[in-house]
Amino acid sequence: MPETAAPLLTIHRPADRADLVRRARLLAWAGLGWHAVEATVAIAAGIVASSVALIGFGADSVVEAVAGVVVLWRFAAVRVASAEAERRAQRLIGASFFAIALYVGIEAARSLIGGHAPEASWVGIGLSVATLLTMPPLAAAKARVAARLDSAATRSEGRQNLLCAYLSAALLVGLLANATLGWWWADPLAALVVAGVALREGRAAWAGEPGCADGCC
Repeated sequence: MPETAAPLLTIHRPADRADLVRRARLLAWAGLGWHAVEATVAIAAGIVASSVALIGFGADSVVEAVAGVVVLWRFAAVRVASAEAERRAQRLIGASFFAIALYVGIEAARSLIGGHAPEASWVGIGLSVATLLTMPPLAAAKARVAARLDSAATRSEGRQNLLCAYLSAALLVGLLANATLGWWWADPLAALVVAGVALREGRAAWAGEPGCADGCC
């Protein structure tokens, strides 16, 4: 029996890894589909309502879609050294966090300084609720796959989905405060909170985490 047990482990390890890679890619594709719809609705509603938080939310969705493409590219780069591919993927995702922080921060500050009051957006409120229900489970699924696959790129993409959930919570508070209480400043304040979270996550992703870059994959 000991003689047959060892070969079985050797045979199934590649198959297990291939299954995990397929799951990571499937989750990335699922995120891409959702973010395409999310970005379209958020940016359109944000333009109509002149809401920097909604437009920032849509921009975040676009960048998260890019992060999904990065993860798909990372696992398609079978001829590139694993450490090199992982490091490039992480830095690209980190750069996407910085892009969110820069854009949302500047626009929020401009709205606050200019005293620009956005209109109420019930479409945006509905979208933020839907995102709050969707993103945490997707992020948790990616975290589980990343832990088993030991992929820092997949882990970073999952964190970006959590950032989307944080953004949707801040967005919901800001939009509701504006729609029901007339607190126009809640919209850009919510956007500034998201910019801060994006900056923190971008620094973490750019710095790198233990994973495939350490030669584990």
